[in-house]
Amino acid sequence: MSVIALPRRTLVLAASLIAFALGTAVLFGGAAAQQAAPDGLARIKARGKLVAGVKFDTPPFGFLDEKNEPAGFDIDIVRKIGERLGVPVELVKVTSPTRIPMLVSGNADLVAASMTHTRERTKAIDFSITYYVGAQSLIVAKASGITGLKDLAGKQVAVQQGTTLEKNIAAAAPQAKILAFKDYNSAWLALVQGRADALTGSLDILQGFAKQDPNYVILPDRFSVEPFGIGLRQGDFALRNEVDFTLQDLWTSGQYRELYRKWFKAEPETPIEVWP
Repeated sequence: MSVIALPRRTLVLAASLIAFALGTAVLFGGAAAQQAAPDGLARIKARGKLVAGVKFDTPPFGFLDEKNEPAGFDIDIVRKIGERLGVPVELVKVTSPTRIPMLVSGNADLVAASMTHTRERTKAIDFSITYYVGAQSLIVAKASGITGLKDLAGKQVAVQQGTTLEKNIAAAAPQAKILAFKDYNSAWLALVQGRADALTGSLDILQGFAKQDPNYVILPDRFSVEPFGIGLRQGDFALRNEVDFTLQDLWTSGQYRELYRKWFKAEPETPIEVWP
């Protein structure tokens, strides 16, 4: 076999091109491996069930009913998603501080837990389209003398820990003393026991507490807009599409209106995508 002698310059150039090609393959191959998008839909299908993170302490979104069974608006929405996917739903309990870690760690396929879609949270997770828009308000004892945000200086205000509500009240009433609790029930108990002068939260949730005791009143101030979205892992496009399609179908079919009336005793406004 004859050997063809190539000029040194040609050999050097060829070696450089091979090295560049190999380096590029390693670089982009490694990046692709690190950034591989999760496929929650395939995992759900293979497992045969949808694992959904929901709250058990936040009526009417997610709570335990008189039979100690999970119920609520978010839970009904999740079950509709399960119906679309053709799989049963397993509900796992989350709280405001644990809902994102549970999702990111893979212990839940999605989280429907009265969670506001914010720019800060999209650094860690993705969101569905907005399926509910709430407002933040205050509930106080009728005899408290508190009529609005202006009266909160030096007052103790209970709020749920790890929420946008906590940040909002700190900005709206900077001279108030913020008491953060792990859940709404603990915050409500602090108000009833006199350990807090006011409780702040989503209006619909506060209305549920107000119905429990006529000695408390919801103040007229509304100092935030809370667009709720269903949380999903970043890049989980196939599952996010199914969730979005479910929410859109619920609206166009009229089922969303039925669920809204069931839990909020009111007519819903048109759901809109809100980017805060």
